[in-house]
Amino acid sequence: MEQRHLGRTGQRVSRLALGTMTWGRDTDEHEARDQLKAYVEAGGNFIDTADVYADSTAERLIGSFLGDVVKREEVVIATKAASAPGTQRRLDASRTHLLSALEGSLRRLGTDYIDLWQLHAWDVHTPLEETLSALDSAVSMGKVRYAGVSNYTGWQTAQAATWQRAVPGRTPIVSTQVEYSLLQRGVEREVVPAALDLGLGVLPWSPLGRGVLTGKYRTGTPADSRAASPHFAGFVQPYLTEGSQRVVTAVGTAADGLGVSPLEVALAWVRDRPGVTAPIVGARTAAQLRGALIVEELVLPKEIREALDEVSAPAAGYPEVFRRG
Repeated sequence: MEQRHLGRTGQRVSRLALGTMTWGRDTDEHEARDQLKAYVEAGGNFIDTADVYADSTAERLIGSFLGDVVKREEVVIATKAASAPGTQRRLDASRTHLLSALEGSLRRLGTDYIDLWQLHAWDVHTPLEETLSALDSAVSMGKVRYAGVSNYTGWQTAQAATWQRAVPGRTPIVSTQVEYSLLQRGVEREVVPAALDLGLGVLPWSPLGRGVLTGKYRTGTPADSRAASPHFAGFVQPYLTEGSQRVVTAVGTAADGLGVSPLEVALAWVRDRPGVTAPIVGARTAAQLRGALIVEELVLPKEIREALDEVSAPAAGYPEVFRRG
């Protein structure tokens, strides 16, 4: 699998990352193991997780596979902190919470360092300088190698990255993880331009439009799909609209013309967008993951890219589109 630099760093990662949000919930231990094995055998080395996925079970499963399915030094592990489910504030990016969460992640993963530690979301209740100081401490202690943000707006991304650049010795922000697909291109207004200007690698989550771009929902809701799951039904529903259907149809038409699956078309499109380092591919089964990994061979023709760009173009206006005179 081809590799790319993680932002403007020397760290190389595969251009498809393995997502583990379902591990320990909709994906059991055996399927998770098979997924990791298939991913590594395909040349992948970039695993994304979070301290709250499946109540921390995802991290525990990854930790149990290290040294067995794959050597620790052969993979780049990205995890996240700042979520505080079950609490009144829901997000906690305080220094106390973050450093405590880091210790928990290290323990569950069975490692003494995290390759990429990401702030899961912006916390309005904590001063940014306090949040970022936790990143500095984690790196200075040798427990984190790179730092990133996730689900930040354009101005939040720029502020955090610029703050860290302002003083020599601070930990730079190297990546931003955001939802990005043919059904969700809102990040192109502010987040992607900020990332390109600041040299951050963009890590798209849900690059298949929460599964809708695979075409599986064109005639209903399959019983084994996320939309039929009590955990994810509300997650998928917003993309089951008439507007989304037009995009899904266009993807299907392109897939038929190329002799590939809609999944491959949708994934190749976002993988090769400006600024993207690696889309994060999550699957319920190893068979589904293998179906995604074959996209490595696909490059979309210019005409198809442009047609998909047009049918999925997000609404734009002031101030991102502004003309003087």
